[in-house]
Order: sequence, then C-alpha cells, then structure tokens
Amino acid sequence: MNVADAMTPRSDVVTVELPGTRDECLEYLQDRGFSSVPVVKQTAGGEQFRGLVTRESLIEQPDEDQLALLVREVPTTESATSLTELADLVFETDERRVPVVDDGELVGIVTVTDVVRAIAEGEEDGDTEVGELATLEVNTVYQGTPLPVAERELYHSNVPYAVVLGEDGGLAGMLTEVDVIEVARVVQGEDDPGDALANEDDEWMWEGIKAVGSRSIPTLNVEIPAEPVTEFMTADLITVTRQKTAREAAQLMLSNDVEQIPLVAGGELVGIVRDVDLLEALR
Repeated sequence: MNVADAMTPRSDVVTVELPGTRDECLEYLQDRGFSSVPVVKQTAGGEQFRGLVTRESLIEQPDEDQLALLVREVPTTESATSLTELADLVFETDERRVPVVDDGELVGIVTVTDVVRAIAEGEEDGDTEVGELATLEVNTVYQGTPLPVAERELYHSNVPYAVVLGEDGGLAGMLTEVDVIEVARVVQGEDDPGDALANEDDEWMWEGIKAVGSRSIPTLNVEIPAEPVTEFMTADLITVTRQKTAREAAQLMLSNDVEQIPLVAGGELVGIVRDVDLLEALR
C-alpha cells in the first residue's frame, strides 16, 4: 500500500497562506483539533509548500503573530512512497503528520492515524501482539497538578500525553496536549518595558516583555487555566493487555478517537501503546 492510497488529498487538506497571522492557525488547532496546519504560498509558478505551523510553535512563541516566523520546515514524502518506508520516516523524524509533496506542490497529508487505519482495516500487517510493541516508559501526572504545570511537564517530556494518577497511584484518566490547547487562550495586553520579569502575581503566564526605551508595548500572552488536571482530563479510559493484536488496538484507537492506550497487567499500569508504536509492526 502506498502513501497515495492512505493520504488525505490536497482538496480536503486545510491550509493557511503566507502572509498570514497566528489567529488563522489557532482557529483550526482549537476548533478542529488539528496538531498542525500546512502553510503554502502562491507564486508565479503555482502553489508551493512552505512548512507546518504546530501546536507547539504557537504555545512556545506566544508573542509572535507573524505566520512566516511560526512556520517550521519538516520532512516530506512523495505519493508513491510505501507505508513501510513512511513508517521508517516517522520513526526517524518523530513527525506525526507528513506533507506529501510532488515536485514542490502539496498533494496531500499522510498521518500516523492514516497508517493506523490501514492496520485496523487489514490493509497492512496487524497480527503482532501489542506487548511486543508497547512503550514501557510512561509519562504520568498527578490529578491535582495545576494544568499550566502539567503543560510544562508534557513539553519537557516531549510527549503529547500524560497518564493521570489518582490519590492511590492508580489510573485516573488521560491528559493530552489537545486538552490543553482547547482551553488555552491567547490574549493581548500592555506591559511596562521597564519590567525585567513577567508578572510575579501570575506565575503561569508567559509574557513577551521587550525593553524599548520608555514606551509601553503590546504583548501576547498564553493563558492556561490554573485548575487541576482532573478538570480537563478524560476520565473514561480504555486499556489493553499484552495479548491484544496491533489490529485490535488500532480499531480501539479509531473507534474511541485516541492516540494512546494504557497497557495493563493484573489491573496495574505497565506501559503505553501509542498509535506510532503500531507502525513498528510494518518495519
């Protein structure tokens, strides 16, 4: 099976154009739950692919409004590439959404979810037991952690999820970066450029404070609610055991719209089965 058989074609891909602003991307990331948005530019030779704007770039650069400065170059693939070769690219680059570019033109997007769907539908190998594919190092967070702190934990651990643990250390839910971006709010205000530090009364607000003489200047802040993780997590968890196959796990992921499932043994958390782990069965 090739990328062309699994990808979302260009006609169905939401894009933003240069020049533009962060607000256009934020709308798609928040309202539609995308992890990234492709950026294109109209040229005399036609539409050209320029890169992606991701959730991370918006959160990490809250004081940057110009789309061109939020775009990052990413690996691309071609429509004739096999899904096995794509799986290798995903593991090498850690990219979840890979633009499909033929001769400089964006012709589609292929995602980890597209490959998971091929496994779920029997188009690719799915007989491997998830016990052989699961990640044993699990990112966790306590249910009482303020959401801004949990967001920093996701950032520093470089994973898009955290299994939420309750008072007894048992499974309580799941928090993902989508949960954070859905409630994050970008606001604009004015700050005294003479200040050297962010507002100490609000330690969870990232502020772009600039020293530019005696003027007050507008800054953009990312506000994340300070309530505990338990207010935003998904509490109704599905789990799998080691004997489940990659195909069964893929079907569970698609039917429940999740990207990772806790792996349990005897009711205890022993690992995590991420959607990207299922791609290992193709290699």
